Amino acid sequence: MVIALLTVELYIPGATSLKEKRMVIRGLKDRISHKYNVSVAELDYQDKWQRAQLGIVQIGNDFKYVEKNMQAIFRLIDGNGLAQVVDHHLEFI
Repeated sequence: MVIALLTVELYIPGATSLKEKRMVIRGLKDRISHKYNVSVAELDYQDKWQRAQLGIVQIGNDFKYVEKNMQAIFRLIDGNGLAQVVDHHLEFI
């Protein structure tokens, strides 16, 4: 069994309120969870309107498959145009 955890810290320059930030984060979370069948949660900076930290978790039995999905998810987040990746960390358990 392979458990992958991707933590991504984001900067959302276009957000001028918590409502705008939540719209961006909700769109990312929905797109990721539906396309890749993973769990996504906002982990930190809930009260900051231009910062967010997402945690994405996937469990599987094939390391290469899980790793490929996590790399694809990171590319999707990195190329979304609404939020900039400040930092990220991928770990396997």
